Amino acid sequence: MSESILASRRAGLEEAFFARHNEELRQRMLQADAEKFRKEALMAATGIVDDAVLARLMALQIGTGTLAALTLVPMVLVAWADGAISAEEHRAILAGAKEAGLQQGGPALELLEAWLHTRPAPALFQAWKDYVAALTHTLTPEERRSLESSVLAQAHKVASATGSFLGLTSPISDSENKVLRELAASFHPPA
Repeated sequence: MSESILASRRAGLEEAFFARHNEELRQRMLQADAEKFRKEALMAATGIVDDAVLARLMALQIGTGTLAALTLVPMVLVAWADGAISAEEHRAILAGAKEAGLQQGGPALELLEAWLHTRPAPALFQAWKDYVAALTHTLTPEERRSLESSVLAQAHKVASATGSFLGLTSPISDSENKVLRELAASFHPPA
């Protein structure tokens, strides 16, 4: 009788082990499927097919819901160029977000708010550069110029937001000018 109890308990332990092991495998498969779906959705939304660029965007939690925030990265980078975001720069960025159609309470605006409160890692600038480089290959020269003009105009608004008094703006700082030059160069990657 004790052998049958021992065999029964052994069988129960084996079943529990394999059930837990199977559940872990199932969870890994679900996660892999979710990652594949996210990658395909991001590819469809951006037109980017470069796996390395897509992987960097996904690592930064950029998805289709937060993709709009990625277009605002230049404004955030310029605002942080001096080491802190002024109230005027903050307002200019939020105005740009509204123009871009970011919805209150949406993931893109939440991500943008996080970038306004905590300086983003340098990896964000690199991911943005990679995004632009991949994107410009899909655009006509006219479309690329239009996008570049729009992005740089928004970034310039933020750079010139601080120091405005009675409609007069103070010069843009050297660090902001440096970021503006890097942003412009991103639209013209070396061949």
